[in-house]
Amino acid sequence: MPVDEKAYFEDQPGRKFDRCLANGIVKGGGGFVVGAVISLLFLRRRMWPILLGTGFGIGVAYKTCEKDLETFK
Repeated sequence: MPVDEKAYFEDQPGRKFDRCLANGIVKGGGGFVVGAVISLLFLRRRMWPILLGTGFGIGVAYKTCEKDLETFK
């Protein structure tokens, strides 16, 4: 039978920061992959679609993280 873990208030910012970091890695990686595919298929292996896709992914993750961490101000 699983033990019910209590979420202490002190642990919440750390958990949200961990979630933000994981979200940034996933969305940044997703933007990288989308940019790489577009670059390979349509733009003769240019670098800017990869950078743009990664930047969009990290930007979306940053905005989400900013919204999540706003409750601790």
